[in-house]
Amino acid sequence: MAGHFEPLPGGGAAAPFDEVEISILRSLAVQLLELIGPGEEPDGDADPLAALFTEGPSEPPSDPVLARLFPDAYGGPDVVPDDDTHAASAEFRRYTENDLRARKREDALAMVRALDSLGPVVGGGEGGPGGAVLRLKPDECRQWLGALNDLRLALGTRLEVTDEEDGDALLRLPDTDPRKPMAVAYLWLGGLQETLVEALMT
Repeated sequence: MAGHFEPLPGGGAAAPFDEVEISILRSLAVQLLELIGPGEEPDGDADPLAALFTEGPSEPPSDPVLARLFPDAYGGPDVVPDDDTHAASAEFRRYTENDLRARKREDALAMVRALDSLGPVVGGGEGGPGGAVLRLKPDECRQWLGALNDLRLALGTRLEVTDEEDGDALLRLPDTDPRKPMAVAYLWLGGLQETLVEALMT
């Protein structure tokens, strides 16, 4: 997996992906969508102002990945919250988590749509045999950055990555380790994210 992003003239970024990479990225994005859950159907007659104050959950998710994607706003992973901190986090979550879920859902959907737009490529396409070149507009790049970050957080949580040293340890996992495929995907997504940031800063 060696795909990386390069800047496009006038903004945006492009990266070649082979058929396997496209399939892996799409599968991961779909799994992320399933984890986040379906969005609520918009009510065309709903009051937009009232929608801003629709209450969401007040407690953090029980799934460790969702808890990482939707952390408490106050305190930290190594801090035992007191009653005031817990109450403040619950109040903040109640009015922000629905919007945050919607944004993460849209980012993952944007990734799926962009990959689907590549269509099947027969023979030696631009991205090599069975591959294609993905071209993203600046706003699509921002959504991809969000989705790549969420995917890395999800995989990193499953792999119990807590710091950079853990990431280095993933490189040394033997091929027989059942975590190896997930570790390779985690590191690859990090490279994609890094090159996309660099492409946007060029």
